[in-house]
Amino acid sequence: MRARLLAPAFALLLAGGAAHASPVLLISLDGLRPGDVAQAKTRGMDLPVLTGLAADGASAQGVVGVLPTLTYPSHTTLLTGVSPARHGISNNLTFDPEQKNQGGWYWYAQDVRVPTLWAAAKAAGLSTANVHWPVSVAAPGIDANLPQIWRTGTADDPRLLTALATPGLIARLEAAVGAPYPQGIDESVEGDAGRVAFAEVMLRDRPQFMTVYLAGIDHAEHHDGPGSSGAKAAIVATDALVGRLVRAARAAMPDVTVVVVSDQGFLPVDTDVNLFRPFVDAGLVTLDAKGQVTAWQAIPWLAGGTAAIRLARPDDAALVATVRGVLARMAADPAYRIARILDRAELTAAGGAGEASFFVALKPGTETGRDPLAPITRPSAYKGMHGYLPSDPAMRSTLIVAGPGVAKGRDLGVVDMRGIAPAIARRLGAALPDAEVKPAF
Repeated sequence: MRARLLAPAFALLLAGGAAHASPVLLISLDGLRPGDVAQAKTRGMDLPVLTGLAADGASAQGVVGVLPTLTYPSHTTLLTGVSPARHGISNNLTFDPEQKNQGGWYWYAQDVRVPTLWAAAKAAGLSTANVHWPVSVAAPGIDANLPQIWRTGTADDPRLLTALATPGLIARLEAAVGAPYPQGIDESVEGDAGRVAFAEVMLRDRPQFMTVYLAGIDHAEHHDGPGSSGAKAAIVATDALVGRLVRAARAAMPDVTVVVVSDQGFLPVDTDVNLFRPFVDAGLVTLDAKGQVTAWQAIPWLAGGTAAIRLARPDDAALVATVRGVLARMAADPAYRIARILDRAELTAAGGAGEASFFVALKPGTETGRDPLAPITRPSAYKGMHGYLPSDPAMRSTLIVAGPGVAKGRDLGVVDMRGIAPAIARRLGAALPDAEVKPAF
């Protein structure tokens, strides 16, 4: 699969092809589809900031992401330039079949196996800051860090964040903003607006590399579906938030380069598919009366439109053969809506989860259901989903670059996501030697 991806890079992005060192503000708009910017007017949206950045700089027709096309694996690739198999963030939630971790996500940067742009910028002597970027708790190299984390959504969560953020930072910023910092569990556009207010204050300190993550578009697309009125309203509101960030950055650092990215595209869904059932029926998963896993030998690790298949003994040839048979029967049954099954060799070539022995990809319109006791199919919990194979054009994400020396109005074509981090590193004058592809600009 990876071999079929188009070559990365934003060749000749900069006028004359030469890099221009400058501060960088990296903004991620989770779930923003490239067509929602390129075809904004046609789709009934007025996006003066995003379309203006694209006109003043360069933009991609789409960014081909990683396997799976989920928020946390993608955002880690955006900061490292490598695939999940190398950086180690293979899903949003940690692998926890018996739910002992109580729904814990990959919040902690210690799980990232390669250097990030934060560390690279710091090593180059640059100041750094972060607001709400995934996998940022205790991330090396961040001077002012408001990491993304949540647990219960109760009053304990702000205490937890205060303990994990840069010491004293939240109190200082709350005094300047005059409002509390939004809880991490709040993924609404309103929560994003609160975080932007804090980012605006942080930009006054002129961080030479700053990351800001906004989740409201993704939240609306899951709830209402991509292209819905709710999703469009979230995109329009987020465009205004990006404008606030850009104005604050340019006021503090006139030579700043603004890079706007997203992590994946979106597909509408209407059906949940229970991938657990065949594993239960084969005796590979044991459930209690409430549907909780009590024992397992092989089990799906859900990822939206796909699922990694984890084996308790990956080197057990008999177990591998048994699971291969289960998957073959599933693929032959149209009820499971399976588009493709990847084996270990195909996973390795795609840079997917190193912990998985197989990968199941569902057809569009379906998502992996979370209830092992559910029927094989039932109406979906969400109206929009991602996590599908990165080869699906609907999963392509957004890239816009604007700043000193960037060729105006340039069409970058289709870009490999792994090319973004090394391009930013070179823009900063930093080094990211682990990146898997050449820097783009």
